[in-house]
Amino acid sequence: MNNEIFMNELTIKQAQQLVDDWIHTYGVRYFSELTNMAVLTEEVGELARILSRKYGDQSFKPGEPQDPADEMADVLWVLLCLANQTGVDLTEAFRKNLEKKTTRDKDRHKNNPKL
Repeated sequence: MNNEIFMNELTIKQAQQLVDDWIHTYGVRYFSELTNMAVLTEEVGELARILSRKYGDQSFKPGEPQDPADEMADVLWVLLCLANQTGVDLTEAFRKNLEKKTTRDKDRHKNNPKL
């Protein structure tokens, strides 16, 4: 694994490659896509629990994690795994998604009286 990448900013493409390298070095193989989808859902739930306690009306239980950073990283990890498994170039997908949102919503939010 190339830890020198962490000396600079990490691109999405580099992150996808780091995950793939890690899986093939330490993880033996990817979990199935369906398993990873379930894991992604689980990780999003763990993030939601922290955010609901930190910013919502619930309180933390003793010893419960309170920092969302690790859970956000877990969500990103599994998403990168799913992208690798399904042949998705997340850099290109994100670029296209941003372009779609910009075209579709360029005035929508500015004209929303609720905002």
